[in-house]
Amino acid sequence: MAYAGSYLWRLRQAIGSELALMPGAMVALRREDGRVLLTKRADDGTWCLPAGAAEQGGSFARTAVEELREETGVEVAERDLIAFGCLSEAEAHTIHYPNGDVTHCFALCFMAKVWRGEPRPDGEESVEIRFVEPGNPPEPIHPPTAHALDLLGAYLNSGCFQTR
Repeated sequence: MAYAGSYLWRLRQAIGSELALMPGAMVALRREDGRVLLTKRADDGTWCLPAGAAEQGGSFARTAVEELREETGVEVAERDLIAFGCLSEAEAHTIHYPNGDVTHCFALCFMAKVWRGEPRPDGEESVEIRFVEPGNPPEPIHPPTAHALDLLGAYLNSGCFQTR
């Protein structure tokens, strides 16, 4: 969904750029060789996992599926999402947007190894895509994505859901 008209957009009409708390989801699309898909953001040029804020009536899984499809054209079934961690610490997931908006996001992080379609940037939110080694992402990296990639690595090493 485009930002204009979204739940967060409507909230911003009421509170301006003031800090908003938002639930959302991130997706690490992971190939057999271990590389994950990152997108280059159109707004600030940083590299990130496909991600976004939940809409009213949504869920973490539905948000993950919808954001991945919108930003990359890839289709993933909710049943193929593997929750590996969450981001909730203000230091790691407070986003300061170029327009002055501030959002503290609470994101459930998913991995998907099964999908349909060839990834491509949407040209609005994402302008480039690349499969990368999770431990060696391109720069500049979006700080919440850097944290999520660390959580993914810890999950892959331990098999345990990550909350740090």
